[in-house]
Amino acid sequence: MDTIEITGGARIGSANATWPFAKLKVDKNMLELNASIIGNLVFRPKDIISITPYTSIISNGIKINHKVANYKTDVVFWTTTDPALIINQIKQTGFTQNISNDTTEVDKEIIDKQKSGSNPLKKSTVIVYAVLWNVLLIFDFIRFALSGMKGMPLGYGTISVLLIFLLSSILLLTSKQFRRLILKQGRTVSDVGRFLYMAIFICLFMLTIISLMNVIP
Repeated sequence: MDTIEITGGARIGSANATWPFAKLKVDKNMLELNASIIGNLVFRPKDIISITPYTSIISNGIKINHKVANYKTDVVFWTTTDPALIINQIKQTGFTQNISNDTTEVDKEIIDKQKSGSNPLKKSTVIVYAVLWNVLLIFDFIRFALSGMKGMPLGYGTISVLLIFLLSSILLLTSKQFRRLILKQGRTVSDVGRFLYMAIFICLFMLTIISLMNVIP
């Protein structure tokens, strides 16, 4: 078995991605846990301390114990497959036995990604979108509070947030120039693709609901 790819969920630090927003991919040289915007982690065999079965109240998975300083310590891949089976499949790729002191070109690429941290988005991107999110939603709350309107505080601020995220998601999927502005160097659209498709669906759904509700006077 040269490569395995398994779809599931993930926990990185305190952040969770539910199924199917995480993918575990392992070959002889690299283990990658892609959980979209909550983290894209890549490991060399020598980065791994151990891979052990992990059980919570509602789900099972494998815990990846590692020694990469730039990553969160708590890394779990959630799966509906027997964790012991997954660990055995990882061993069959030769990943856990591929311990060498030599530094290959693949190692150099992995180290570069590790240095940039687990989040594929630039820090400035996260800050800008967080500020826009809060300012525009607060605008709706203030507007509703001052006008004495009842119901959900859905207005122009909420619509603006949805349109910004919708347009940004579409541009990330289609524009290389926009990806260079938003993503860290060396990151690709595949690192966030599943999240983007879900974001587009949610934004379109919410905009349709708001339109049908006719909540904005």
